[in-house]
Amino acid sequence: MRHAVHDLADGVLAGQTAGVHLSPHGEQQAQHLVDRLAALPIAAIYSSPWERTMQTAKVLASSRSLLVQASDSFAEIDFGEWSGKRFDELDNDPRWQAWNSFRSSAPLPNGGLMLAVQLRAVAALQSLCRQYPDQVVAIVSHADVIKAVVAHYLGIHLDLFQRIEISPASATIISVYDRGARVIRLNDTGELYTL
Repeated sequence: MRHAVHDLADGVLAGQTAGVHLSPHGEQQAQHLVDRLAALPIAAIYSSPWERTMQTAKVLASSRSLLVQASDSFAEIDFGEWSGKRFDELDNDPRWQAWNSFRSSAPLPNGGLMLAVQLRAVAALQSLCRQYPDQVVAIVSHADVIKAVVAHYLGIHLDLFQRIEISPASATIISVYDRGARVIRLNDTGELYTL
């Protein structure tokens, strides 16, 4: 799941900026997400350690009497010097344009690498599949992390992942097996009654 709407202004790249919480609308979105997931037998909940993801995950956890386990494997990419900037400020930066067309290799100024994010998130998912065989594990993360995971399991090159939409408070369901995976739902913002 992607975290609900945060309290920074629209069009701001939150990244790993500390102190970014859910907005009042985001709190409502998180509760609606919990209601939508009511029928799923969730065995465990993991979350990126950033405040907005932990807040979203804790709403789900409190409805299930589960603990949220923070995991750096699902943390937002480090946008470096771009963190906290407005998207319209970045539009004229050639590095930003390169980043948006060549995610697999374009470096972030003083930041991370998308390929490394994809590797850590997919490796963690594979590990959770071994730890929780045949069970549902909820993970709260960020749009780019989820897109990278979906791209991996669909066999889409990381440079094309901008074609994937991941909305705030959306659910994406991936069934992962020993020898493959299936993307069952993508960017679902409606009711989830069945798998």
